[in-house]
Formats: sequence, structure tokens, C-alpha cells
Amino acid sequence: MLPNELITNISSNQTLSDQWIKSNILPYYPQTLIRYLLVGNEIISSTPNSTWLHLVPAMRRIKHSLKKFRVKRIKVGTSSAMDVLETSFPPSNAAFRKDIAVQVIKPMLRFLNRTKSFFFLDVYPFFPWSSDPVNVNLDYALFRESNVTVKDPGSGLVYTNLFDQMVDAVYFAMEKLGFPDIRIFIAETGWPNGGDVDQIGANVFNAATYNRNFVKKVMKKPIVGTPARPGLILPSFLFALFNENIKPGPGTERHFGLLYPNGSRVYDIDLSGKTPEVEFPALPPPENNEPYKGKIWCVAVRGSNVTALGEALTYACSQGNRTCDPVQPGKKCFKPDSVFWHASYAFSSYWAQFKKIGGTCYFNGLATQTAKDPSYGSCKFPSVTL
Repeated sequence: MLPNELITNISSNQTLSDQWIKSNILPYYPQTLIRYLLVGNEIISSTPNSTWLHLVPAMRRIKHSLKKFRVKRIKVGTSSAMDVLETSFPPSNAAFRKDIAVQVIKPMLRFLNRTKSFFFLDVYPFFPWSSDPVNVNLDYALFRESNVTVKDPGSGLVYTNLFDQMVDAVYFAMEKLGFPDIRIFIAETGWPNGGDVDQIGANVFNAATYNRNFVKKVMKKPIVGTPARPGLILPSFLFALFNENIKPGPGTERHFGLLYPNGSRVYDIDLSGKTPEVEFPALPPPENNEPYKGKIWCVAVRGSNVTALGEALTYACSQGNRTCDPVQPGKKCFKPDSVFWHASYAFSSYWAQFKKIGGTCYFNGLATQTAKDPSYGSCKFPSVTL
């Protein structure tokens, strides 16, 4: 993958594009089976719009470089998240966002169509379900057999799972721009096997259920496709192989793997899709499929490096209004006088002040959420209430 930060420069510099291919592709190809080269990762979601107009020119440069070096079998594309859509429900009503449809998406589709490449899409039913679990059925999101179906009033198509509904929304959106024949490649999909206290449905049971059922769907013979594209193969990648234990952000970001960082399995899965569900070992029952209601604290992770904790404590105490006053000498939360306890108070205090404006309970992996009140005696830890 070409990093997002290189897109702008490569878009206007063929020599730089050639050099990148020479350094990152040619030494490994064809001994390594490289079939797809993505220019940027969800750039239309995560990068300021000043970069968006450079995306397709950069894709053209990279394709030209591959052609120059006689590499013919690598498809060039870019990954997109579902937020490229202005509307996605019902699928037949889907359309790309107005700020990108004409200037970015249409030229991209023209490039993909001309080079016979794919629209690479990141599809995570977990996110629309977890943001509205009352109105989106969990079984519908997990591919579980149930009586839940959704009929698209515009197309008449009937959906039995959220994944198909999301994918078809993109097919319909591309069709509206005049490109009905571009195929979709699922660049990422998956379900988190864990997360923070306030992240509903992130557990091993749901992750195993989703990924096992997804594999069965895409590996099924004859090919199933989606209601809008029946019988059309849907190339796919599961995200991810490993839990990324030092990745920043909400807890789910560190829990999409099939394996733990040490290589042991989070749960069993058969990537051929042939193993019946009854042959897998029993899964731990889900305990957080309902929204958490109550208080949450942010505390230091036991066993953390004391020096790193001290630095995080200093940072947290430098933010906000009187964040760490209670842990000063002689105050209610000074004792026990340890970096661990002072950091725990500081993390909770910081998070309580700044969560609403994007503050997180992470501190480079030194902090974790807990539903157990860490307060002791007259020392009351600040909390977040859900």
C-alpha cells in the first residue's frame, strides 16, 4: 500500500512514482504474489480534502510506473469506507457524498473501469449495528439465520443480512454515476473480539459468529453474490490476522484479530468455510450485547512500566482544570503514594473532563476502562456516566 502521506507528491511526480515502485514492488515481484496495490487507505475519510484531488492522479502515476516496468498483473485501486456515501438506505437510494461524487469518485470510477480494477471497500456491519442496536437486529448483522428481512422499496430486493445491504448500496451508488459494471472487492471486513466497557457487542462470540458466517457466504458454491449482483464472486480479505495490541484509539481497534499477538488463537475458524458450527469448540457466551448503563472509570494497567506511567501522569495533570489537585501531598487522594495510584486518578480525571471532546482512555496502552469503582476512603475518582 502506498502510504497516504506520499499521495500528494507522487500525484505530480512520475519519477517519484517510478522510484517507489522500484523500491517497494520490483525487489519482491513476481517471487511474492502481489496482485493488488492500494494507493492510500480510506483517504477520503481520514485525510483533509486538499489531498482528495491528488488521489486519482497518483493512481494513474502508479499504474504508469507498473506498465513502464512491464508489471501487468497488479491491479491498482484505493480503499474506501462506507462513509463515502451520502445516503445508504435503502440501498437503491444510495449516493456518494456531494463533496466527492463529481470531483473524486467519478474520475476514480473511470480509472477503475478503464484498467479493469476493483472498487476496494471496507465493510463493517459492527459499526452501524452498535450505533443503533435497538433498530438494527444483531442476528441480521451477524449473518445468523432468523426471520429478520429488509425489503428495499425502490428495487424490491429482499435482504437477509446487513453486509449485503451495505455492499449493494455502493453498487447502486456507482450505477447512478454511470458505472454499473465495476466490481467490488472487500478490502476489509470483520468484527471486534473485545473492546472498551462502553463498546457494545465487541466480544469473542460475536466475532467468531460473524467471521465464520462471512467465510461460509463468500466460499459457498455455487457463488451467492448479493441481491443486486447475484452469482457474482466477491473477493474478500478478513481483518485482521492479529490483535494489534499497541494500536491507539478505542479498545475495538486492538481486537479485530483471529490470533493474539503471541500467535495463539482467539477462537477457531475454518477459512474454507466447510466446518459445521457444531464441530467448533464452544464459545464463551456474550456478556455485552446490551448497552452498558452506569459509571466507567479509566485506570492504569497493572504491571505497566513505572517510568512510562510517570510520563503519562505528568501529561494528564498538565491538561484541563485542576485535573490532579486531589493527588497532591496532603490532599484526599495522595495516599497511597504511588505512581500507579496517582496515574489511575489522573487518567480518570482527564477522561471525565475530555471524553466529550474526543479524549480517550488509552495513554499509549497504559490505561484501561473499568466498571469497578477504584475510589477508596474519602478519595472519590471522577467517572464517566453512560
